[in-house]
Amino acid sequence: MTTNNAVTVLGLGAMGSALAGTFIEQGYRTTVWNRTLAKAAPLAANGAIAASTAAEAVAASPLIVMSLLDRTAVTEVQRGIADVIAGKVIVNLTSGSPADARHNAEWAHECGAKYIGGALLGDPSYAGTPSMLISLSGDRKALEAHRSTIDELGRTTFYGDDAGLAAVEFMAQVAIGYEFLIGLLHTFRLVHTEGVDVAEFAGRVAETMTGYAQLVTTFGAAIARGEYAPDLGNLKVQAALMDDLIEHRASAGVDTTRMREVRTLMQRRIADGHGEEGFSSLFELLGSRHRLPR
Repeated sequence: MTTNNAVTVLGLGAMGSALAGTFIEQGYRTTVWNRTLAKAAPLAANGAIAASTAAEAVAASPLIVMSLLDRTAVTEVQRGIADVIAGKVIVNLTSGSPADARHNAEWAHECGAKYIGGALLGDPSYAGTPSMLISLSGDRKALEAHRSTIDELGRTTFYGDDAGLAAVEFMAQVAIGYEFLIGLLHTFRLVHTEGVDVAEFAGRVAETMTGYAQLVTTFGAAIARGEYAPDLGNLKVQAALMDDLIEHRASAGVDTTRMREVRTLMQRRIADGHGEEGFSSLFELLGSRHRLPR
């Protein structure tokens, strides 16, 4: 398998256009396609070749980069290119689940193509810079053959031969952000209700957050070993705080669901004889067989 200087980008939303623009800037023979053909015009003005169909675009290059809206859009495009992708390398950077990626890899294999699942962490403006984090997984040999081209788009990391692993990484990273941010908003609501200046409080939180980076690695190591030191103090001590935390939120009219879940997990872990362990040990209760009642 060899590479050349040609690449095709399917999907010209904000992200797809930014990716295609990066390839053009780096001197690649860039073919582009979008269901709404007018979106290709700005790129064509900068040197891209605008194809009238997805199949025509795929036929133009050995490397096909997909950046579409969702799985429905991917499925629709797949129908139109199935007959022309044999021998091609598909890099699908459309957000989707690990199951989607594995299904797409099987489809590509059946059509005689190589498949690399991917995901992007970053805004379109990050395209072509190290700030664009790109998770990749799937056909290792195909990636090696085209690595220099794909690396033009940002900072790439390969997670393994399972095509779904890039999506696992992406969805987990995004989920951590949402879990943290909704907790932050709950707390902002609490201090706001108590008359505290939220902007000033946010500044203080930003300072204390620096200590959590080490805690993240500590938790990861504890889970990997299955040994849970009293990281934030033992659970018996931590559990003693929970009633006050919950009552404070309730008295201020702030939702208590998350804190009640934490208290329930702590109580269950203590009841199971693990009260001397730390907060990281709650990991053991988060599998499906330990699911909390609704």
